[in-house]
Amino acid sequence: MNKSVSLHSQSHSFATHLLEKGVDIRYIQVLLGHNSSQTTEIYTHITHKGWEKYSHL
Repeated sequence: MNKSVSLHSQSHSFATHLLEKGVDIRYIQVLLGHNSSQTTEIYTHITHKGWEKYSHL
């Protein structure tokens, strides 16, 4: 199977993976070169796994 993957898709996957591993979103923001963490949040497909550690708030 030959499937083309865009840089945009790879950025989504990379950011989501880092978030799921507990990496701070501000660090992900810097890695992706975003000026705003709000931009980074759009690209991270926030998962339940990433929010579990914040469920007590």
